[in-house]
Amino acid sequence: MSTVDSALRTPHSALAASVRAWWTILRISLEERLVYRGDFMLGTLMRFLPLVTYIFLWTAVFSAMDSDNIAGFTKDQMIAYLMLVNVARAFSSMPGLASSISRSILDGSIKKFLVQPVDMIGFLLLSRVAHKLVYYTVAFIPYALVFFLCRGFFSGWPSPGVFVAFLASLVMAFFLGFFVEACIGMIGFWFLEVTSLLFVYMLLNYFLSGQMFPIELLDGVKLAGNLSIGTLVRILPLQYMAYFPTAVFLGKVTGTELAIGLVIDFAWCVFFVFASRLMFNRGVRRYSAFGG
Repeated sequence: MSTVDSALRTPHSALAASVRAWWTILRISLEERLVYRGDFMLGTLMRFLPLVTYIFLWTAVFSAMDSDNIAGFTKDQMIAYLMLVNVARAFSSMPGLASSISRSILDGSIKKFLVQPVDMIGFLLLSRVAHKLVYYTVAFIPYALVFFLCRGFFSGWPSPGVFVAFLASLVMAFFLGFFVEACIGMIGFWFLEVTSLLFVYMLLNYFLSGQMFPIELLDGVKLAGNLSIGTLVRILPLQYMAYFPTAVFLGKVTGTELAIGLVIDFAWCVFFVFASRLMFNRGVRRYSAFGG
């Protein structure tokens, strides 16, 4: 009977041990993020300076135009859009992730994940979760203050259903940003240097994710026939890292279009999760490391 009880308890014990291990990793990652608190807080606060630039820039642009509307955006909507894009990008941005993965492959430090019972992708994911938790804990009051002072640019809060969709899109923006960069970093299994590729990705991401301006501004740029750059950009997953969550909050995406957008967003997340796993497994098979 004791043997049976032991066998029944074993899966639960293994699960509990796994949960404790991952919780320990998350806790240590949080502590690491808080080591240089002053530097982290200063860097976080400096991120708010571009918001002031956006207000002055687009106020000047609309003042110089005869129309009070650009691609369906008024001046207040444009400024509100760019403020919300900063929130979305704070979720999907993964500074240093791809370069650190490729560097660990190049210098051999990735071996620690191959000889120890710790999943590299899971470890890095928890590290980024810790970073975002600390970032938004520090940035919550400045964000709240900035949005309160700039509340005149917003027409009001969205409905509860739309707000839930907005939060869901932010969570998926985090996962999408993480796994896309993880895939780029693991290209290092096949190429010694991915810096140039990462630079191209970051450049395209800045322009095509809607971070710099709404994608609607690209609808007027035609490639061939009725095909516009905006239509092409909407096929790519980049829009879900910045444009889509912001458009959801502002009511630019509603009804069936919103439901379809959330499904496609989730599908892209699943695709890159499997792609990162496939690349890691295939990369490890061909990986060779020598020395210490």
